[in-house]
This record gives sequence, structure tokens and C-alpha cells, in this order.
Amino acid sequence: MQLTVWTYEGPPHVGAMRVATGMQGLHYVLHAPQGDTYADLLFTMIERRDQRPPVTYTTFAARDLGGDTAELFKTAVQKAYARFQPQAMIVGASCTGSLIQDDPGGLARALDLPIPMIAIDLPAYQRKENWGAAETFYQLVRALAGPSMPAPGTKRPSRPEGRRPTCNLLGPSALGFRHRDDVAEITQLLGKLGIDVNVTAPMGATPADLARLGDADFNVVLYPEVAGLAASWLQRTFGQPFTKTIPIGVTATRTLIAEVADLAGIDASAVLDSERSRLPWYSRSVDSTYLTGKRVFIFGDATHAIAAARIAQDELGFRVVGLGSYSREFGRELRDAAKLYGVEPLITDDYLEVEAAVAELQPELVLGTQMERHIAKRLGIPCAVISAPVHVQDFPARYAPQMGFEGANVIFDTWVHPLMMGLEEHLLAMFKDDFEFADGALPSHLGTGHAATSAVAAPMADVHSSSASDITVVWAAEAEKELHKIPFFVRGKARRNTERFANENGVVTITVETLYDAKAHYAR
Repeated sequence: MQLTVWTYEGPPHVGAMRVATGMQGLHYVLHAPQGDTYADLLFTMIERRDQRPPVTYTTFAARDLGGDTAELFKTAVQKAYARFQPQAMIVGASCTGSLIQDDPGGLARALDLPIPMIAIDLPAYQRKENWGAAETFYQLVRALAGPSMPAPGTKRPSRPEGRRPTCNLLGPSALGFRHRDDVAEITQLLGKLGIDVNVTAPMGATPADLARLGDADFNVVLYPEVAGLAASWLQRTFGQPFTKTIPIGVTATRTLIAEVADLAGIDASAVLDSERSRLPWYSRSVDSTYLTGKRVFIFGDATHAIAAARIAQDELGFRVVGLGSYSREFGRELRDAAKLYGVEPLITDDYLEVEAAVAELQPELVLGTQMERHIAKRLGIPCAVISAPVHVQDFPARYAPQMGFEGANVIFDTWVHPLMMGLEEHLLAMFKDDFEFADGALPSHLGTGHAATSAVAAPMADVHSSSASDITVVWAAEAEKELHKIPFFVRGKARRNTERFANENGVVTITVETLYDAKAHYAR
């Protein structure tokens, strides 16, 4: 255990809540003290759901510890069933609740309710949120789809002639980063290929839907952190193959299309030829200083971090200088990815280690979670969020997938907009020695007390009244001509500063020498 003010993942029962909240017709009874009800806010406040998670807490208090907490739990289960009438229930304990050792699974089964009762035993102090989500989904799939599994050694029958191929989409859950829109994007893509989606789970599925997972021809795994364990069990039990490619980025989307077409036995050339992502052309068409060689640091869950590194280097021309993840269960995959970019992998759940790495590497762009957004802001580095955990602004009202061809468009906009455009960078480099851009130069738009008001360029050799005093100064023709060589967007300030310098030094006629003396004076 480690005391911290920030954590990338919650305890495993939060992962179970993500699965239960994403599903319909399922209820979760959690043996937990009063304080653990905070988890509701993750879904109602951050994800902006319009209803509470389907979770009943026993909410035992300190005074209950001297009594019968087991009876308290059984009463909570009975009341939850009577009130919500779910198709199935899962039961378990929070971190604190597990210390009581009341055996929620045994207590719930003893009630003999007429629905499936699935015990979720999560090691609260050894594992974390994503593992809890994966274990919960696996136990649900095994309990609900298990009764219809074929006898061991039974060969999977061929698809009937004329029937469209079907698949399951596995992995999307509540609180997932853009899961809602990813599902819509990939469902649409599969439809273009002539493939029907049998079940999407856990998000949007009912317990009855999980019971028919075995009807599909194969599985498309969108988020291995949640669905990897269940997909492996379905492959062993029902003979369903599953995809290995995560369709984030143009290249990966095309690879998934080819992989799915091979599993379904169809021709995908028409869909591949009709690709509409703007990312490839946009990334080639912008000027090289805008994208090429930009040093990027990436941190997040393993799925999104590995995909982001591939897109950054291969599709946008960035240079990956740091790659890390808090997903320890996927450490091997992350290390393999880091080798491709010649960087040392950072596998940690300590945000202070991540901040130290960012400060040391000084990248030009950070791609990470909500915490990396804060780190980058403190260090003055552009940042884009690519992975959970995220805050409320990363559950947008608009359609904003990360997967598929439209997801690639969203990624391009999200990653590139924080960067300085090439023209802006070029102008700042050209005029970095000008007093307009010198450190400490006051903004000219702040009004009285900061800078003089804008002046309109006057004809050559005209007479101007200085803003610093009543002394009238005259611009020589050569000085006026030299002034017009200064870019228009700083010319007004150059005129005002030169006139102020002339007044302070008793110069009546501004010459070319006066103009450059003023520039040198204010550049110090």
C-alpha cells in the first residue's frame, strides 16, 4: 500500500462497477462501509450518466461491526432483488468490506433467489481497477454463457450458406475513454463489410445477451484490458477466434479490416479502397516544422499508449522519446513496443515518476491521461488526452471516436491543435530578438497603464505627438522608410517605443540611427 493524492486506477471493485454500470438488467450488491459510496460520483459526475449505477451498498458503520454484518448483507441482497428485479446479480466486497470476511457469495447463494447469483471475489489489496473489470466480465461470461457451451472436443459447425457472418464486440464499459463512440464507429465499419454484430458487451448487454455470445462466428476485442480474459475463454470453449489488432489509427484500422475479412471469409477490398480518413493527407500536407520530428512523450493504459506511439511515429512523423503505462498486466507488450522506438519503457502507477520523466525529457508534446494534462500544464508543454483516467471534458457531447477512420481524424485534430503551427513558429524564430517578443514585454492590448493605444501608420515625414510627453517629434523620410520594413503586426509598437525613446532622450528628429538605438534600448 502507498499513500498518494492521485491514482491511475481505483480498487478492483470499481472495475466491477464499470462492468455492471455498462450493462442492463444486472445489479451489483457491494458489501462496503458508508464511505465507499463515493464511487457513484465517477459515473454521475464525470461520465455524466443520467442515472445512478445499478449498485446497492450495505453501508455498514462502525457500530455494526459488533453485530451481525452477514445478516445486514443478506437483507441488502433481498431488498435489491425486490426493488430492481434484475435478470442476474453479482455480489462482492469493497477493500474495507473484504476485511470482515463475511463471504458475500455464499451468503447470497443461500438466499436461493430465482436468478443467477455470481460471486465476484476480487483481491482488493493486490489488484486494481482494470483487472477487476476483466475478472468481473470473465466471471459473468463464464457463468451465463457456460450452460450453452458444447461438449469438449466438439467441432464448431460451419456457417450456414447464405447467412451473413456475425461477431461479438468485446470490451467497452462504463467510464471507458470514448468507448461509446468507438462502438458506433466499429459497428458501422463492420456493417460495410457485411458483418452483423451479435452482441456488444459489457456495454449495453443484458445477462440474456451474454448467454448467447457463443452464437457468433468470432469476437472482435476492442479493449484487451477488459475483454482479453473472456475472449480467451470463449475461444477455448466455443472455438471462437478473436482479433488481435486494436483499430486505433489508419494503419491499424486497415489491418483490422483485413483480419476480420479473413475470419469471416469475405472480400474487404471495396471497403479498403473507399477509405475516407483525412489523417494521411493532412499529415503529409502540413509544413514539416509543424509535425515532423516533434518529440512526444506518451503515457496511459497499455492499449492506448501502444497505439498512440505507433500513430505518432509512423503516421504523423513525430519522434517518440518516452513511452509508459500504468497497466502492469501488459508490461511485456509495452516493453516490446518501447524497443521499436529505442526508448526505456516506464511501467509505474506513481504519477511523480511520470512527472520526473517528462521534466527530464522535455518533450514538445505530451499524450497521456488527465494527470499528464496537469503535469504538462505545470511544465508549460502542450498536451492531449489519449487514455483513461479522464475528467468530465473528455466525455464530449459530440461524436468523437478514437477507433476507425473517423477516429483517426479526431486523433489528428486532438493531437495537432495543441502544437504551435509552423508559420507561427517561423515568425517567432525570425523576430525573437525584436523587443516585441523580448521576455517581459507587456501586452499592448491591456490598455492604460500597460501600453499606449494603437496608432495608425502615418505618411512619410509626418509629425507625431509622443504618447510620453507633449514634445513633438519628427520622423525623417529615411527613418519612416526603415520603419515600414518592420512587419505590420509589430510596426505600431515599434513606432510608439521609438517615439518614447526620442522624447526621453531629447531627440526632436527621429533618424534611422534613432530607430535602431531605440530597438537596442528596449531589447536589453
